[in-house]
Parts: sequence; structure tokens; C-alpha cells
Amino acid sequence: MISSPALFFLLQPGRPSIAAPPLPSSPAPPLRGISISPVAARPISSLRSSSIRIISPHALPDPLLSLPSMDPQEVPDLLPPRPPERDFAGTPYVPVYVMLPLGVVNGNGEVVDADVLVGQLRVLKAAGVDGVMVDCWWGNVEAHRPQEYNWTGYKRLFHMIRELKLKLQVVMSFHECGGNVGDDVSIPLPHWVTEIGRSNPDIYFTDRAGRRNTECLSWGIDKERVLQGRTGVEVYFDYMRSFRVEFDEYFEDGIISEIEIGLGACGELRYPSYPAKHGWKYPGIGEFQCYDRYLQKSLRRAAEARGHTIWARAPDSAGHYNSEPNLTGFFSDGGDYDSYYGRFFLNWYSQVLVDHADRVLMLARLAFEGSDIAVKVSGVHWWYKTASHAAELTAGFYNPCNRDGYASIAAVLKKHGAALNFTCVELRTMDQHEVFPEAFADPEGLVWQVLNAAWDAGIPVASENALPCYDRDGFNKILENAKPLNDPDGRHLLGFTYLRLTKVLFERANFVEFERFVKRMHGEAVLDLQV
Repeated sequence: MISSPALFFLLQPGRPSIAAPPLPSSPAPPLRGISISPVAARPISSLRSSSIRIISPHALPDPLLSLPSMDPQEVPDLLPPRPPERDFAGTPYVPVYVMLPLGVVNGNGEVVDADVLVGQLRVLKAAGVDGVMVDCWWGNVEAHRPQEYNWTGYKRLFHMIRELKLKLQVVMSFHECGGNVGDDVSIPLPHWVTEIGRSNPDIYFTDRAGRRNTECLSWGIDKERVLQGRTGVEVYFDYMRSFRVEFDEYFEDGIISEIEIGLGACGELRYPSYPAKHGWKYPGIGEFQCYDRYLQKSLRRAAEARGHTIWARAPDSAGHYNSEPNLTGFFSDGGDYDSYYGRFFLNWYSQVLVDHADRVLMLARLAFEGSDIAVKVSGVHWWYKTASHAAELTAGFYNPCNRDGYASIAAVLKKHGAALNFTCVELRTMDQHEVFPEAFADPEGLVWQVLNAAWDAGIPVASENALPCYDRDGFNKILENAKPLNDPDGRHLLGFTYLRLTKVLFERANFVEFERFVKRMHGEAVLDLQV
């Protein structure tokens, strides 16, 4: 479920935990505004938080730093001082939700470890958490036959949540679970869909080598009757309508506060351009995913309409999953991405993404009339400091340094009254550069661009963290993005969803920091501000 490749990178065997590669000797490519990227861990900030834990009366000592021969009071002097914290007392109330485990409801319609879960939810409620987020997996609910839906497990889960007076964010998860970083369970697409895929594999996104990605259905079949007489968007609509009918009382009582509509890989609005299952490793640029026959037909039509049938092809100089942009003919500075053909292809490729969002959100608005809906957009921040923004281009975001690739997405969300949920708000560009400088990543710049594109369009913005976050520096970064300092319009996030409920979160030192973070998101005062 976690789509950020940072965690994937950090889990690779043999990778040093703190040491960073040497800085590149050549000057960095052109910058675009402030840089921001959600990819790597925070080795320096985690050390800082360790030093604070030693002297804090609320935390446990860090065994790595409390050696017998060392005076704990001297440890903070060995590290850069922590910057002063902003006082968020009296600031707007931003609700905080917590994602439940991916497999909280299993394929048999049972709530997994229900008694343990209830105890954890009570602790979250006591800490002031507003609600939880739950994935409703298409592969579990409509598993065996078309239009036969089994909502039993989710009914039990939702009843437990309502009894504790927590709110619900529900995700319509039309993708498979398993194969992405952080996925700890396997939930494939419905069995009847994968059966169709065996005889017609073009229902899946396909790369240049012809490898099929079974994580979600190609947007090329949105209007093709290839799913036992139904189109892709009809299948999504029927599923959403069934959910709305089954859980009507939760909508009427206001327990369900938001529905997030899954629109692609990992439930995000993007192409599956960087799949680990096909050998991708961070910070590879990824590959275009438009080689199924339905998207190829769409590309041919677009080229014919333009009057250049020779353009009915994807780029042949775009490298492979793990290429660097400057080593390709298409993405390098002055490369074909900015040629007449390149602009035509990227316009088409990104428009397919926008059109898919338009079609599904129109039906989601019908199914969930009067309810809040949202769309999750991934934070593809690596190579953001280069001219082409190659990793964003293969993911479907036409966002090179001379074009705003998120304005069109904000516009389609505005059209259907949907909020934008963006990831990686806890990441700092400096930390990314320390871990992997050659990625030219800029999470902070990307967050700034996307949040402002949404706010300029007049749509609400929510966010979530891309990687597990337990330290004060990470929480402070989230707070800064949630409530920008001196914003002339007083803009702030609609809400924040914390990834994810685990046993590690409830470890004493971690939960103390989390509870403190919740208070500050709510605009409450805390007594231990670092000044």
C-alpha cells in the first residue's frame, strides 16, 4: 500500500544506514522552485530525536547513546541543535485519522484480531484521534462472481468503530494489495477478473517489453465491454453504489466522513510506472505503461487526429525502469521530451490519466451524492530538480520545469467537488539529499507546488505521510505543511491521515510523540515546546 520508493530503497540488503554517497562533482541541473521529495529516511533527524529522548522526562533512554562512559548531558552538544518549535496553540483544528492495517478484514469476512483492535482504538480515541481510514478491497468484496458483494466483515468492523464514536474514511480500493513497499498481506483482484485476464491480458497496464502489471486495470478499458459485458467504469460504479446502499445508516449518521476513490496503482491517481515486481529500484525513472492494445488504439487515434500518424508510438529512447534521465535521449536536458513529438505524446499520456479521473469521479459523485469524496495523488519527488522531471512523466504527471502538471488534475477534482489527498508531507529535502544525493529529489518543493495548485483551484487538500513516522522532526514537518506560517489567506489542510496503526506506534516513546502531535494539529497548547 505504501507507494513511496524510499522505504523500498532503505530495505535493500547491504545499504548503509547513515553514510551518504559523495556529492556529485558536476553542478546540479536547473531547480524548479523549492525542492521536495518523499523518498528516503531521516538518519540525522532520528539521531537528534534520540538525543532529545535521553534528556526528556517523558521518554525512554536510547541504548545506543547511553553508554556507561558517556555523560548523557554531553550528547546533545555532539549534534546540531534542534531548531525552535513553532507554537500551534490557537491555530485551526485539523482532524487526524489513522490508517488501519491493510488486512484488518480478511477474505473470509472476518475482522482480524478484533479484541486487540478494539483496545488499540480505545487508546487512539483517548489520545484525541478523530477517526480511522479503512481500505475496502474490491478483491475481497466482489471476489468470486460479478455483482455478488460480500460486505460482512466491513459491517462488523464499522459497527466496532461506531461504538467507539470514531469517524470513518473509507477507500474504494480497486487495486491489488501485495507487491508494494509496506504491503504485508496479499489481496489480488477479483478471481473472475483475473480469469478474464488469462485470455485477454490487455486488460492490464503493459510496459514496452510486454510485461503485464496485474495490480490494477488499464484505463484503456474504461469504456470497453470486456468485463463480462460491463465496462471498467461500470464495474467501479456498481461497486460504489452497492457500498452506498449497504452502509446507508453510516452516511446518514455522519460516521462516514469521506470516501476516497481509488484511481490507479496503490489506490493513487498514477500509472504503475515504478513496479518493484518488474525490477524497478529507487531512484529509477520508471517506464511508460501504455502498450496494451486498448491504449495503443487510443494513441493511434490521437496521432491521426493530429495529422501525424508516425507519432502513433511511445518513445523509443526513454531508457528502462532504472535509468537516469541524463543517460536517455528522451529525458535528458534538451531531449525529445520537449520536441514537437515529445509534447504530443506527453500531452496524450497525461490526458488519459485526467480523463480516467473525470469518468470515475462523475460516477462516484452520483453514487455518493451529498458526501465528501477525495482522490489520492502520489508524491513522485525523485528527479524533481532536473529539467524533465522524468519519474513524474512516466507516472502520468506532465510536470517538466516549464509546465505545471498538477493544475489539470486540480481542475478535474474541482469539477467533481473532490478533495486532493497528497503524500510525503513529513519529508525534508535536506534529509533526502543526505541519503541519496544523486536522485536530485525535492519533496518540499513538490509539496509546495501541489498544495498551491490545489488551493489556487479552490479545492480542499488533505495529506498523509509516505513513510513510517515516529520522531518529533517528522511530526513538526507535517505541522508546518498542515498550517503554513503567515499564509495571507489562512489556508490549512482539511485533514491528515497517519500511516499506519502498528504495534510500534504504541511503544511508549513513540506514542508520547504521536499524542503530542495530535494535540498540536488540533490547535491545543503543549508544555514542552523546544524554544
